[in-house]
Amino acid sequence: MQIFTTVAEFRAWRKTAGQVAFVPTMGNLHEGHISLCQAAKARGGKVVVSIFVNPLQFGQGEDFNTYPRTFEADCDKLVAAGVDALFHPTVDQLYPRTEQQYKVEPPAIQNELCGQFRPGHFRGVATVVTKLFNIVQPDAAMFGKKDYQQLKVIEGMVADLDMPIEIVPVDTGRASDGLALSSRNGYLTAEERAEAPRLYRNLMAIKTALEAGATDFVKLTEAARADLENHGWRVDYVEIRDQQRLEHARPGDREMVVLGAARLGKPRLIDNLEVTLG
Repeated sequence: MQIFTTVAEFRAWRKTAGQVAFVPTMGNLHEGHISLCQAAKARGGKVVVSIFVNPLQFGQGEDFNTYPRTFEADCDKLVAAGVDALFHPTVDQLYPRTEQQYKVEPPAIQNELCGQFRPGHFRGVATVVTKLFNIVQPDAAMFGKKDYQQLKVIEGMVADLDMPIEIVPVDTGRASDGLALSSRNGYLTAEERAEAPRLYRNLMAIKTALEAGATDFVKLTEAARADLENHGWRVDYVEIRDQQRLEHARPGDREMVVLGAARLGKPRLIDNLEVTLG
């Protein structure tokens, strides 16, 4: 695996790389990230991964400075996964001016769901992904469904800006008890880790009810919120949205997604489950 830390070095390599499938990450890699690499490798061509902890997507008081950085261990995992190239720039490389002057502004959905609790987050995501796409010039890019709102923002951005990149959604990686894999799971204490799958179980209960014909969405989401709060969670939201535009779902919709975000101890955990009715 070749490692590049500057834009110039990477671009020189990219000129002769041929077809490229790209996996953007912030590092501290787990099996969910590796599944993205495997999906990229299955397409043939070269696999490129980036590791960059992007300051633009962290709000005031969030964990930018303490976000786990495990570069050596990450490299070992990427080599084992057969990754061809790693782009690992410094902040100065991606943001050579003190402040990014031009930013990519997502539509209003950026201020809902996670965006309501993390103002500016999706602007930061869209901006850095645009920069990485311009540098890497991938033919395809893999994004996990765990960050469902992020996936939809990126899909919309690529369509609206006519980027010649195929966005490939990859199913959420999960532990054996259902907990969605996340770099922030490492913040959980042993007791919190045992409690953490409750979010998944509540979303699964809603999914099962919808598939059985339930139409009282408020009742379903309020029951999930109450169960989480009764067990010490601080709930941001539990909602049922349509899969395509993330608008509020209505009875009769056939393609929905159940999304939840809540804090358990230090970390804020997010998860979702798609629901497709026959």
